[in-house]
Amino acid sequence: MTSNAGKSPEHIVLAFSGGLDTSVVLVWLQERYQCPITAFVADLGQGEELETARRKALALGAVDVKIVDLQEEFAQDYAFPMYRADAMYEGQYLMGSSIGRPLIAAAQLRVAEEVGADAVAHGATGKGNDQVRFEYTYGALRPDMKVIAPWRDWEFSSRNDLLAYASKNDIEVDLSSGERPYSIDTNLLHTSYEGVALEDPALPVPTGLLTRVKDLLDAEPEPEVVRVSFEKGNPVAVNGEALSPAGVLRELGAIGARHGVGRLDIVENRIFGMKTRNVYEAPSGTILWHAHRAVQSLALDPEVLHLKDELMPRYASLVYRGLWFAPERLMLQHAIDWSQDVVTGEASLLLYRGNVQVVGRTSPHSRYDIAFATFEADDVFEQRDAAGYMKVNTVRFRAGRRAAGGAAQ
Repeated sequence: MTSNAGKSPEHIVLAFSGGLDTSVVLVWLQERYQCPITAFVADLGQGEELETARRKALALGAVDVKIVDLQEEFAQDYAFPMYRADAMYEGQYLMGSSIGRPLIAAAQLRVAEEVGADAVAHGATGKGNDQVRFEYTYGALRPDMKVIAPWRDWEFSSRNDLLAYASKNDIEVDLSSGERPYSIDTNLLHTSYEGVALEDPALPVPTGLLTRVKDLLDAEPEPEVVRVSFEKGNPVAVNGEALSPAGVLRELGAIGARHGVGRLDIVENRIFGMKTRNVYEAPSGTILWHAHRAVQSLALDPEVLHLKDELMPRYASLVYRGLWFAPERLMLQHAIDWSQDVVTGEASLLLYRGNVQVVGRTSPHSRYDIAFATFEADDVFEQRDAAGYMKVNTVRFRAGRRAAGGAAQ
């Protein structure tokens, strides 16, 4: 949905991270359009990177830099709804980047309105997922906004071309880590790594590349139990201490990181059908996913839980494909949130060298009744009644054999 036809933009807001791609984009936009560029930096919990990005954007010619703290909004309005759904793409990926992009794009549009810009730009590549996530959000919230996607317009075809352009234009590039991949994304939920050092899926991750979660050999030598408390499907406290939504993610991230929890090395299927090797570190997301499932297992009606699990892959696919603001995701969210009214309680998890094991769960709305569950004598379940259940539910098998003249089908 790149829109460069007609009138040239008068003011562009660029989603800026300070990395190679967006740094080149910032300079290229000035050359191409000769108009003011405001650099928008979304604070999703990156820490020290933020001020580095501010300094770099101003040095490269941005007329202003807007750093917007989105941490609480990210946790409460994006991460928590997704984790109420137990969303996991292709059975593994907890989608820390996928869920961040709609918020970044939505906040970028807010900045564009604030500064009176008539165009927004991003540095996502022309074959990657993020362009879709950005532009679906723009389309849902501001379909009239001009969108500029340099990777689909400019003359560069590789990141080596970008490095050459950066060198020619005195754009600072951090190559201090040698084999560092070109793409690293960090927020409260996770850190993702992809690129040159990881492109061969047969090779292990280079030593020292991952920085957020401790290696299993370096993890804490003793196990630790962490308690996560929930109200209506949302985590509200860790180890008995009430925390803000972002505070929950920060605390779980710190605890999980020191125990080596949350590393994932996968080959995933991108939106455009190609496969890519990605490595993720998601300590907070991993703990939260297990804890939520534990409390939910007590509180939900069995058929509601099964239906919710059936909906999860579809929900996860919608999030992965950038359809956060689509009506179908909103419809599913309403159904999921209805189920979460009773998901209140606490889960206890044992963490040890990369493992997360649920060791206890409680809920004031628990449907677990020891009178029904026990293998000892009880007065609430007449065991001979089970015979009728089996007899009725095998009618179709008997009918099938009769229709086939007694032969098995």
